[in-house]
This record gives sequence, structure tokens and C-alpha cells, in this order.
Amino acid sequence: MDNDALIQVRGLKKYYNDGAVKAIDGVDIDIRKGEVVVIIGPSGCGKSTFLKSLNLLELPTEGKIIFEGEDINDSKVNVNIHRQKMGMVFQHFNLFPHMTVLGNIMLAPVKLKGISKEEGRKKAMELLRMVHLEDKAEEYPAMLSGGQKQRIAIARALAMDPDVMLFDEPTSALDPEMVGEVLDIMKELAREGMTMIVVTHEMGFAKEVGSRVIFFDSGQIREENSPAEFFAHPKDPRLQEFLSKVLI
Repeated sequence: MDNDALIQVRGLKKYYNDGAVKAIDGVDIDIRKGEVVVIIGPSGCGKSTFLKSLNLLELPTEGKIIFEGEDINDSKVNVNIHRQKMGMVFQHFNLFPHMTVLGNIMLAPVKLKGISKEEGRKKAMELLRMVHLEDKAEEYPAMLSGGQKQRIAIARALAMDPDVMLFDEPTSALDPEMVGEVLDIMKELAREGMTMIVVTHEMGFAKEVGSRVIFFDSGQIREENSPAEFFAHPKDPRLQEFLSKVLI
């Protein structure tokens, strides 16, 4: 095992229908602090299931997920403590419609970390400045564009000061013209050294920002490499076929 790894995954499997469907079929991977690991692959290949397994939103059939030295797949572990250190941004924004932007961002730190509302508000405004939406603090999600909602969702995840950020196809529900504004925020996070695991179809982001790119197919890692090698010299035949059909 890599002793410098923030997350160590060993023998991870997720089966459905008594093993008839093997969404994840034996995955081993180490993710080190400060890495941006980008996961690509065809629809239904298991990449989103893998990402959700990392914080047990999907309960693995078997395997170890060692996060900061503790196997969070062990039933004796309080996974909620670990989830607070794993920010997650979904394809759909999941903002609370009855709360303002500020209220959405403040909620978890005030409720779960017990910080004061004043401190929570100050932190939320700092994050809104980071995602360039401080002028939207008192608005409600229904008043925002898709790209703005996703940037708020990123700010909300960052409000808990996570050690790693998980992104599950964060731009796939957006209009094309809004994709760039979300990717720009993610690039900023990467430059600041945030550990990130990103499931995406955005090949340009993978090439430009990824420390490593991983190709998933049929629930398994078929290939992983640096972006330059991954895209210029793919070795796995299935990856070669996949890349021949996508825009890079």
C-alpha cells in the first residue's frame, strides 16, 4: 500500500441482483493528497457507482476503502464523521429550494460542526466570492441559472473544509455555454491543491487539469496514466475504441 495515500481502495466490488450485475468488479487504487484523478468511460461502466462508494452512498458488496488510515467500510466505523471530510458535488445540484443561497451554504457547518451563525455567514460569503457569486447571497435557487446553481453546490461542499472533493459528472446537466464557468472553478480548486476525484465526459478538463486519467469499463479499471500518455498512446483496445468516438 502507498503510505502517502489519502484514499486506498482494495478489492472493491458492488454487485446487484445476487451478482448478476457487477457494477464494480474488483477495483484497487490509491489516491494521494493533492492529486486530481479524472475518471472517464462509457455510460453504465460503473464510474459513478465507484465514486458514490467512496463515501458509502453506495454500500460495497465487499472490499476496503481506507480513508485517512481508517477502513470506512467497516461496520464499526462512524461513516458520518468521514463524510464530513469528503465534499461531494452531484450531476444535479440538490440545493434546498426554500433556503437562500447563503442559507444553503451555511446549513451544514452550523448544524454539523456547531459553528456560530455569524461565523457560518462569514465563511459562506468568502466561498461565494471564490465562486464569483457574492451578489446572489440572498437569492433563492429558482432564480439562478444551472451553472450558478452548480457553483453554489461547489461552495456548499467546500463549506465543510473537506480533505477531498468528489465530483460526479458536475457539468453533464448544464447547457454547453454554462459548462466553462463550472470547470473554471474546479481548475481554481486544483491549482490551490485540493484533492479531487472527478467523473466527467469533459476530455479537455482531463487533459489540462488531471494528475492521472483512469478509464473505467465493465466495472473495472482498464487503463490509467498521465494525461499526456493516456490520450496520446492508449494501450487498451477498449480505450482506443472509446477515444476514437469522443471529441478531445
